[in-house]
Formats: sequence, structure tokens, C-alpha cells
Amino acid sequence: MSTNHSPNPAAIRARLNHPVIDADGHWLEFGPAVADYLKRVGGDRVASAFRAFGDRITHILTLTPQDRHTRRRAQEAWWAFPTRNTIDRATSMLPKLLHERLPELGIDFAVLYPTAGLGVPFIPNDELRRATCHAFNQFMAENFGAYSDRMTPAAVIPMHTPEEAIEELEHAVKTLKLKVVLMASMLRRPIAALAEKAPEAVRYANWYDMLGIDSDYNYDPVWEKCVELGVAPTFHSGSRGVGLRNSPSNFTYNHIGHFAAASEAVCKAIFLGGVTRRFPTLNFAFLEGGVGWACGLYSDLIGHWKKRNARALEDVDPRKLDREKLADLFKRYGGDGAIEMLRQSRELSDVSWVMAEAPPVLDDYQACGIERAADIRALFVKNFYFGCEADDPLNAWAFNDRVNPFGAKLNTLFGSDIGHFDVPDMNEVLPEAYELVEDGLITDADFRDFVFANPVRFWGDSNPDFFQGTAVERDARALLSAAARQAAAGTK
Repeated sequence: MSTNHSPNPAAIRARLNHPVIDADGHWLEFGPAVADYLKRVGGDRVASAFRAFGDRITHILTLTPQDRHTRRRAQEAWWAFPTRNTIDRATSMLPKLLHERLPELGIDFAVLYPTAGLGVPFIPNDELRRATCHAFNQFMAENFGAYSDRMTPAAVIPMHTPEEAIEELEHAVKTLKLKVVLMASMLRRPIAALAEKAPEAVRYANWYDMLGIDSDYNYDPVWEKCVELGVAPTFHSGSRGVGLRNSPSNFTYNHIGHFAAASEAVCKAIFLGGVTRRFPTLNFAFLEGGVGWACGLYSDLIGHWKKRNARALEDVDPRKLDREKLADLFKRYGGDGAIEMLRQSRELSDVSWVMAEAPPVLDDYQACGIERAADIRALFVKNFYFGCEADDPLNAWAFNDRVNPFGAKLNTLFGSDIGHFDVPDMNEVLPEAYELVEDGLITDADFRDFVFANPVRFWGDSNPDFFQGTAVERDARALLSAAARQAAAGTK
């Protein structure tokens, strides 16, 4: 790779002929200020519910290594926020300062997600969860409203039931005029059979609702509401501390891949649940996990369909097996012992030795209505967007149409992740992203898609006025208008 990299973000921005949109920046809550506001508008219980997220992590960090080992509690991040540059730390906490510094960082417009607020939609108590999301979104609307020309915050949307999601979508979008929505996913649900027999074990034995398939709820009304309100769902859930990422001693072990794993689970469920088939105009974004997992998932969905579609399953239907011919081959090549074992074996029963009967639906892709492999490209590539941090070299994979099936380029969203430990210097973010161009791994056109065109399409498809009144309004409008003309020409 080249070592001739440009270190100055403002200089990089000056050479570009398009804006730079940060699709996944973070603001760092100043806890006392947020808690004080929540107490005033929602009461002590709401403020306490917000503080409980941070208190949980603090409690885990104060456990001894042996306690974490005994309780199997995952090691959380310590020293999780930048300190080398005091101005960066303040910038992540003060919207006015961030607004002032964005041009210095080479960023024209930023979509900002919370930090502690990521946990608000997961508050276990139904009443407190809804009330805290309600108040927290109001806090963001009031504190970021004056800076809407260069930044906008994401509203947090609880998803434990479709009803509560729709209620908060209405409040956030219609009342508060917020235009980015962060939706909870990977919802912990009690295992019903266990809850009946051993209710005390429910706290430890759960399953995760991925919203698209196998849920106890129908989330189509939520997607319908998103279309109606002109908002595109974004997901920022992680899987640290879940399953195979549950080391009580090593945070890095828990952290690597946890956003990607959570995003893959939800994206896969939404796709196989046929959501993009039923809602073809709705875009979904999965943040901070990169795009490598998405390239793999896209390829795997195609590969599995080729082997597991209804017609292909005829090749493995046990009823197709010629048992007489098999017995003859065993007799000729297996010997007397093998013949007797074959006679007694259950592995060649009428359907399969692992299932008493075939499942009611043979085609796992039935909800998607896939008739040919290329249909997967149409239902996956157009609707899904993937948040990529600046320093991830696998971002280039998304643009490699020689490798991705059907010549696809996946939709990447540039995400700075400012405010968190992996960005010790905010001025390094845009230069790190641009290194892919300098190293010849992506083209200037690819970079334009990454930092500008894809974010505009992601939000602008749902809401053509999303960028109205912002520093990128003119460029965004021109891009969306050109896309509309091209679409109209294609239908003639």
C-alpha cells in the first residue's frame, strides 16, 4: 500500500467536488445534564432508568475478575472515551462545539447517534422504557435543533411491541420533527416453555427476537408507519456479552465482530422474512459493523438458494433414493456386516432420519418470492445499507463488482464513530477513509458514493426533503433529481 497519505481532512475536503456526510457519528451524553432534564420532564423514575444503563456497566467493571468468571459476565470496555485531545472530548459532548468544528474535520453534515442512549430502548420495564424514550428524544430535539444545518440526532425507538414502536415514531417524527430513527433489535424474550416450568430461570434463558422471522409479533405495521412518515430504519445493536462473545476477562475478544454479528442476524431475518419484498421502497441501515459481513451474507444467500430452493431440494429428498440399488451396492461392496447394518438402520426411513416428516414449508425463501438467483440481488442490494468506519480496509470489498455476485456494489455509509475510544483524534477520520482512494483500492467515484451519494439516497429515498435547510441541500437535491429522472426514463 502507498504511504503517501494526506493527513489534513480540510485539504481532502477541498479537493472533492461533493460534500462529505457522516452517517454514523456519536455524541457522548453528559450524564448529569441528561438525567436532570429527564427528571424534569419525566420524573425520578425516568431519570433513574436512564442512569441504570451506565450503572450496569459500572457494576460489571467493578466486579473482581473472579466474580465475572463465576457469574459469566462479559468484560466491558474500560477507558472507553478519548482523552488525548481534550477538545475532541468536549466536542463529542457539546453540540455547539461540534457544529463549529465540522468544517475542520472535513465533514459537511453529520447524523449523530447517542452513546448511553443506545440502551434506552432496551429498558426492561414496559412503562419506563416508553417514557424514557419519549423524554430522551425530546432532550435531543431541543439540544440539537439550533444546529440542524450541519447535524441531526437519531431518535431512539423501542420495538418490544409494534404498538410502542408506532407510538414513538409518531412522537419523534411528527411532534419533535426528528428525521432519523434508531430502532431496537435483538430483543430478549423469555422462553415460554421454561417460563412455565422454571420462572426463576427466565432471567438467564432467553431467545433473541430479530423482528423479521419467528417473532411473536407482526412488525409489518411498523414498516408501514416508516413508509408513511418518510423515515428509514437504522439499527445499531451489538452482541457483546452474548453467546460466543462472553469472555469475563478480555474486552477485545468480546468486541471484535459483535456489531457485525448482530447486524447480520437482523438483516438476514428481514430479508428471509420477505420485508424487502413487501416494502420495496423502504431502506434499512446496519451501523458500525462494516460491510465485510454483508458481502459474505449476500453471497451466502445466493449460494444457499441455489442448493435449498424447492426445486433443488428434490436432489436430497429421501423419497428419491433407490433403496434396492443401494442394497445391491452394499451387498457388492460392503460385505455381510454392512448389509445387516443397512437393514437395521433408521437413516434410510421414508423421509429422513432427522425429521419424522417434511416441514410444512420446504422453501426457506418463500416469503421473498425468489424465482431465480438474480432476484436476491434486487431485494438485497437496493434496500440495505451498511455503516463502515473510516479505518476498515474491508470497505473496499463492497465496491468489488468482480467478486460480488451479479456484479453488485453494496451500499456503504461513511461513519466516523467520533466520540468513542476507536477515534482518538477526530482529524484522522476523513484521511483514514480516503486512504482507500490513495492506495488504489477504490475509485474517486466509489468514494463519492461512500461519503455522499449513498447517505443521500438512503435518507432521501424515504424523505426527499431530508436535507432541506442543510449545508448539503443543493448537492443532495441535484443527486435525487437526477436519480428521479433516470428512474422515470427507465419506466418509459
